[in-house]
Amino acid sequence: MTIAVIDYGMGNLHSVAKALEHVTHENVVVTRDARRINGATRLVLPGQGAIRDCVGELERTELRGLVEELLASQDKPLLGICVGQQMLHERSEENGGIDCLGFMPGQVRRFPADMRDESGNRCKVPHMGWNLVHQHQEHPLWQGIDQDEHFYFVHSYYVEVEDDATLFGTTDYGRVSAHVATGRDATFAVQFHPEKSSRAGLRLLENFVHWMP
Repeated sequence: MTIAVIDYGMGNLHSVAKALEHVTHENVVVTRDARRINGATRLVLPGQGAIRDCVGELERTELRGLVEELLASQDKPLLGICVGQQMLHERSEENGGIDCLGFMPGQVRRFPADMRDESGNRCKVPHMGWNLVHQHQEHPLWQGIDQDEHFYFVHSYYVEVEDDATLFGTTDYGRVSAHVATGRDATFAVQFHPEKSSRAGLRLLENFVHWMP
């Protein structure tokens, strides 16, 4: 087995690779070589920062078409992380509107600038730190992970799905219920950083390594 972390220049590539190496003895590579990506048995699509830059770098490195082909075929498991989750949906509000990969129906929204919780306390944007994730429905990647387990987040934008069948996890921040785990067929994606989420994050990565969709 080879797990390819797709290197288009964005995201915690080597942190993700190290976390995967911690939970498996399989071969983990960070690569932008189309042949190695095509030949891998599992794929990780990371992302960090502005979605405009992530989409732009996918195009600049000529990997967007390959990623879209792999998503269309669904012949191998793929895990999206952080902006890697956002890009799998249709469109982001960032910079007046950015078209994404459109693999799953849904929009990427920005947290309100003056967001407050139920007690009226102001919530900082970006949403940064540990927050619980409520499992919306069962999935093999949740195996061994408690309901309402805590994961680590750093984001100013969040996914809002349009098809409840693709929603697998939510987190509440202020008065927003962000859709932080989404999936379809052989693809699963999370807004949080499993590589920074201690035991629960490592368990999710381990589940991904053994997932047989």
